Amino acid sequence: MTPPDLPPEDPRVRFAAERTLLAWVRTGLALMGFGFVVARFGLFLRELSAADREPLRPAGPSLAIGVALILAGVAVSLLAGWEYRAVLRRIDQRLPYRPPAFPLGLALAGVLAAVGVAMVGFLLRA
Repeated sequence: MTPPDLPPEDPRVRFAAERTLLAWVRTGLALMGFGFVVARFGLFLRELSAADREPLRPAGPSLAIGVALILAGVAVSLLAGWEYRAVLRRIDQRLPYRPPAFPLGLALAGVLAAVGVAMVGFLLRA
């Protein structure tokens, strides 16, 4: 007995997966860019301090927060690619969609909340 013919695949499913990947890539790039700006903010404060000859505030936390944001952007980009490949494998095998156990958006929200708390602590300390 032969299996019944499967209906042709709808190309919109693959296009939707690719749009989702590209949205995550944009998110990763934005995080990296913002992290660079935050990290360089400390350098800007040091330059102002040197020009005024009076110390402002320590710029070390901005470097750490900026690096954390850049690393979060890199992680988002890598995880998005991994998730995209997993979705394509499921599409190729004609398996139904199954949401991930721990969505990438939820992980990113947690990391950004932690970085936001660190930034507030830095601003309130100064």
